[in-house]
Amino acid sequence: MLMDLSSEIYHALLPAFVTIVLGLPATALGAIDGIAEATANFAKLASGRASDKSQRRKPLILAGYGLAALTKPLFPLAGSALALMAARFIDRIGKGIRGSPRDAMVADETPPAIRGRAFGLRQSLDTVGAMLAPIAAIGLMIWFAGNIRAVYWVAVIPAFLSVGLAWIALREPARHVDAAKKAPVLAGFRDLGPDTKRLLAVGFLFALARFSEAFLILKGIEIGLSETWSPLTLVLFNLAYVLLAYPAGALSDHMSPRTILLAGLGVLVAGNLVLANSATMAGVALGTVLWGAHMALTQGIFSRMIADSAPDDQRATAFGAFWFVSGIGSLLASLGAGFLWDRQGSAATFATSAGVAAMALVMLSLLGGAKRTTA
Repeated sequence: MLMDLSSEIYHALLPAFVTIVLGLPATALGAIDGIAEATANFAKLASGRASDKSQRRKPLILAGYGLAALTKPLFPLAGSALALMAARFIDRIGKGIRGSPRDAMVADETPPAIRGRAFGLRQSLDTVGAMLAPIAAIGLMIWFAGNIRAVYWVAVIPAFLSVGLAWIALREPARHVDAAKKAPVLAGFRDLGPDTKRLLAVGFLFALARFSEAFLILKGIEIGLSETWSPLTLVLFNLAYVLLAYPAGALSDHMSPRTILLAGLGVLVAGNLVLANSATMAGVALGTVLWGAHMALTQGIFSRMIADSAPDDQRATAFGAFWFVSGIGSLLASLGAGFLWDRQGSAATFATSAGVAAMALVMLSLLGGAKRTTA
């Protein structure tokens, strides 16, 4: 929650910082955000395998949070697209290093019967930080009279608090290091089961169907929101996300997670169509809420399905592989969104995303569902 509070303050103001302060086009925003998020997911591939080979989670989690905290001061110092991309790139490496071991630790310590609720709670706490961040960003922008760089300096504080909390609070149980530690690096990926590999394919389709939330903020600016108030779109997005993430996770403990994923894709299609055809605050608000609802119905559900599909000694490896393929999809989606936005406008961008999401929905409906562990 603390790290998301810090990171999302930067993210909430990133579209305004890129397009107004630095004077760059939407394509640059798509490239910066797409490459950054893809980098995080690529790093999760390596950290997941390393965590399973060593059978330790906490050192990698601390390294990831620590690296992300150390990069935060680079943002207010950035004076060009290259410097900003470097800051975001290193920050997302930190996110990637901690991501797979953290998710594996949640799964390690959670009975299968309540795993959906556990990941729903984790997703909710992430989103609480992400929801508070744009509110804090708006307040700080007012306090500092629109000085984005000053706001970025304040956002350093919760990042370092998160590192301290992880250092003090995390407790890793003793583990028995097995043959996985001696296995070749790529062996773990080759040995992933068919249920996990099916989820990897579905995860790529999902990521390809949606781009960075930064384009929701850009849509708000397009309809007239100022730099100061543009993070309001993220408030709405994360409010819907946090309200539904835990109920969606709990529901997956009692019904097919695949059904919930299908519903999430349907909601994404609806949200994109609303945003593609809206030029008013009410329309953008509705579309943004639907985007947040889609995230709640998919992200935690994917995590519990990955945890269910992989054995204990391959759990972090499975998470790493999943985030890796998702990163490729996210990169392509954000680059494509920036390109379309600059050449065809926001309507074409959201309409195209709706079409890709509809294709993913059809393909998911044709795939068999992964087995669900309930005990």
